This record gives sequence, structure tokens and C-alpha cells, in this order.
Amino acid sequence: MSDKVIVAGVGMIPFSKPGASPTYTEMGAEALRRALKDAGIGYDKIQMAFTGYVFGDSTSGQTALYEVGLTGIPVVNVNNNCSTGSTALYLARAAVASGQVECALALGFEQMQAGALRSHWDDRPRPRARFLHVLETLTADAADIPQALRGFGGAGREHMQRYGTSMQAFAAIRAKASRHAANNPLALFKNVVTTEDVMNDKVIWPGVMTRLMACPPTCGGAAAIVCSEAFAKKHGLRTDVAILAQSMTTDAVVSFDPPSMISFAGFHMAQAAANQVYEQAGIGPEDIRVVELHDCFAHNELLTYEALGLCPIGGAERFILDGDNTYGGQVVTNPSGGLLSKGHPLGATGLAQCYELTHQLRGTADKRQVDGVQIALQHNLGLGGACVVTLFGKN
Repeated sequence: MSDKVIVAGVGMIPFSKPGASPTYTEMGAEALRRALKDAGIGYDKIQMAFTGYVFGDSTSGQTALYEVGLTGIPVVNVNNNCSTGSTALYLARAAVASGQVECALALGFEQMQAGALRSHWDDRPRPRARFLHVLETLTADAADIPQALRGFGGAGREHMQRYGTSMQAFAAIRAKASRHAANNPLALFKNVVTTEDVMNDKVIWPGVMTRLMACPPTCGGAAAIVCSEAFAKKHGLRTDVAILAQSMTTDAVVSFDPPSMISFAGFHMAQAAANQVYEQAGIGPEDIRVVELHDCFAHNELLTYEALGLCPIGGAERFILDGDNTYGGQVVTNPSGGLLSKGHPLGATGLAQCYELTHQLRGTADKRQVDGVQIALQHNLGLGGACVVTLFGKN
């Protein structure tokens, strides 16, 4: 196994609302072209591709790639719910690290439909069907609310009940996301909102959530090209950013027993993946100064602070109130604006996070730049479930 995989190039297109975007084929192809240009290589140098999307027909990945080239390489289509993009990256890194190939592509895209997430299949068991009784029992009072909102909102409500966390803490997270996104030309929402604006927005779960606390359905594409250090040097590619450690976890018994919405919403998957990455890299959460994490709802960002060890269990509200989640504080969370403001095209999200952190490490994040970045952490969660945590570093 190679101990170093280089991020040679990244590409991302501006995210947009459903109905206002190009087709998935165009978005995927353009993200790939931008990554190739960033890396300074042609598509003929890509030896294997992993293409991620959630809503699309089989082999949609090939359909997007064929717009750029027909080279006969292996193409694997990936679907791991909201962690699809980072799963594609996980597989591309593994292909290079194992020596199977020297250069691999991770591509993610999504052409989403407006409205809440829904299944397109009603004639078969739903994901996590065996465990939906946890959701249905613990959020029985919110049976008319969409499942994803119920899951993450229910987890946030449980945190409020356990630790006295206020709804304003979630609103402050959303306001922080808007301030960060205002400096990101690729973000969907660049308008800055205050904590009060978020609190006064349309209520979608009384006492738990307003509309602005949920990320919007989004269309977009992003890509990353990874390679061995020897390949990079042979072809004159940049070698300044590397993947230092990476882990993928899935649900364990503790996700569902004892019944807890915090556990159901992926807390333990995230905690386990983060701890594995810290151990691999020989660092701790206190060493992290910038992180792109999965804020599909403001509630999940708050929970993830604790899962990643950025603050003590039950201490997230104090972490927020002290300003430790933004510039000038302990760790800048989601400098891109995150899913809440940048947008969340499911298949592209993990690779958009990679794009942001690569630029942070290069020092090319412009107004979003975090000073003195040496390492950067990525967290991407998909219920069903899978969680990928990746540590990038300056090489």
C-alpha cells in the first residue's frame, strides 16, 4: 500500500436550483473538464473512474464521462446516499493507494427535483426498514413531516432535551453558513441572514426547526483527480495536497439500540470514522483548524461538532456562542457555506467539500481563506448508512 495519495486536480461548477441547472450530463462533464484543467492533464491519463449520483438511471456515470472521452477505462457507478461523492473519492484513493492504478477520477453530480427527498420506488423495502420503528416511535408527534427532516430534526430535539440546547443555536449555525457562503462564488445562496432572520422564518417543526435550518435541493457537479506521487512527478503535476488518512463506517448496533434519534442520525458512524482517521494520522481533534462537515440541517452540524470531538459532548451550544466554529475561533467550519448555503447536490457534495479543502490547503480560497492551514478535515454522512471522514494535508 502506498502511504500517500496526491490530489492533483479538483473541479466544481456553480450550484443551482432544480429546474435552473444544465442536465446531469453537462454538469458532470463540465466538472470533469475543470478538474482536468486544474490538474494540467488530458482525460487519456485517467486510468479508472468512480462516478457518484443518487437520482439517476444505471450507467449515468458513463453518460457524463463519454462527453469528455471514450477511452475504455473501468467506470464504477456509486450510490451511497448523501455520502456518495466522498465514497467515490474513497474508492479512487484506494485504487491508487493499493497500486491498482496510478491515476483515478472521482466524479459526482446530481440533477435534483424540487421538494423534499423521496423514494422513487414504492414496491420494495425502504432503506433501514428494519429500524424505522426508532424514528416512528421517537418522532411520532411529527408523522406528517418528511423523513429526512424528522430524522435530523428529531436528533436536534433530543440534544435540546438532554443538554438544554436552544433553538437559537441552530439558527446561529445557519447565519454563520450564510456569512461564509457570501464569499463563495460557486454557492447557491449568497445572501447573508442573521440569527433573528432564521428564527423568524417559516416554521416547519414548532420548537425544533424553521425552513432556513434545512439545506435546499440543489443541482451541481464536482470532481477530484487523485494519483500516486510518482505519477505526479512523472507528468509534472502539482504534489502540494495529499490525502493523509481516510475512513468509511456504516451503522453498528449502537445506531439503533438503545433507541436514540442522535444515534439514528449517524452520530456514532461519524464518531467512529473520525477516531479512526485521528489514529491513522497520529493527531487529535485539537489539531484541526478547518473542516467541511455535513450540515444537511443545522441540527446535524451541531451534533457533528461533538461527534468529531471539536467540543465536548453536550458542549456544542457553548462552542457556537464562543465563536469557536468560525473565523477567529477554534476551527472554521464549512468555510464554503456548507450544504445549508452552498447547496447539497447529493452525488456532488463530498467532492465539493474536497474542492474547498484542496483550495484551503493551496492557499487559493480567496476571501474564504483560513490562515495557516496545514491539515483539513472532511466529514460526509449518508443515512442508510455510510460516513466518510478524510484528512487532507500539505505535502
